Amino acid sequence: MNKVKNTLFSNKPVTIDKNSLIMALESSCDETACAIVKGGREVVANVVASQIKTHEEFGGVIPEIAARMHLEAVNVVVDEAFKQAGVNGENITAFAGTVGPGLVGCLLVGMNAAKSLALAYDKPFIGINHLNAHLAANFIDTDLEPPFIALLVSGGHTQIIEMKSYSELNIIGETIDDAVGEAYDKVARLIGLPYPGGPKLDKMAQEGNPFAFNLPEGKVDGYNFSFSGLKTAVLRLVKSFDGKTLPTADICASFQECVSSTLYKKVKRAAEERGYKQVVLAGGVAANSEIRKKIFSLENEGYKVFAPQMKYCTDNASMVASAAFFFKNTFDNVDVEVFSRV
Repeated sequence: MNKVKNTLFSNKPVTIDKNSLIMALESSCDETACAIVKGGREVVANVVASQIKTHEEFGGVIPEIAARMHLEAVNVVVDEAFKQAGVNGENITAFAGTVGPGLVGCLLVGMNAAKSLALAYDKPFIGINHLNAHLAANFIDTDLEPPFIALLVSGGHTQIIEMKSYSELNIIGETIDDAVGEAYDKVARLIGLPYPGGPKLDKMAQEGNPFAFNLPEGKVDGYNFSFSGLKTAVLRLVKSFDGKTLPTADICASFQECVSSTLYKKVKRAAEERGYKQVVLAGGVAANSEIRKKIFSLENEGYKVFAPQMKYCTDNASMVASAAFFFKNTFDNVDVEVFSRV
């Protein structure tokens, strides 16, 4: 049970408990999302307006265009969330918004909308770290509780996180260069796959031989990762087929095998050495078929494995609302500002 008291007109603390409704907004990149979640685990409304179709023609997200599209969509997704849940602002216990990391212009839209709702209804505003929100996606419709080891894989981050409690999170390993999602997108471009490259590479890999090419794993101490050398190896491999037919499916499968094996070995080692029996997968790349398969194979070795439902892997507001409920290290100050990086 949490108590927050950053309401505008009252100093009386607001209690957040299992019956509380938290409305959250997420606009860190190219999805405008709004959700209402009860007790941190039960989603009563989940609305996502995606911009993928718009950014496809540019081969990636254009921040200025994304921010303008968030402005156009934010009121629509809020109204739809209220409609889905059958409630209004007075019924909401607290409002939450992603404050970073992400694209600053985009973050400002969702955060300011959430702040405005909090001020209008005299309810608390809770600012959420986007990476914590990805972890919290695993609390939705499950009985997961800390402690656990988490692998967070996204477009901008690859981290192994030790979560001892709702207030104690330690990053014990991370990429020293490219994140997994970034490496997927770059390799996808190298072999001519259109944006968004990661999901398309995953699909293509399922048609290829994962052992067709022996690609190098980054040799990094501890629980850290490196994927820039792998990306360079794929570039050299592609160039070696100059003038010949490129075995695209085999390259995708070999690349995916190398990445997923690296992640599996590091996470398993962290769980073994630190004595954890629960392993959590989170982030947009948690939707990847082979990474998901390998991490869930840890169940065969006695681990309990959690991963979000597919719709909660990519950016959404349900995970933001869940993080606002569970995490103690939130930004419970209405004056908090957005940030682009951690």
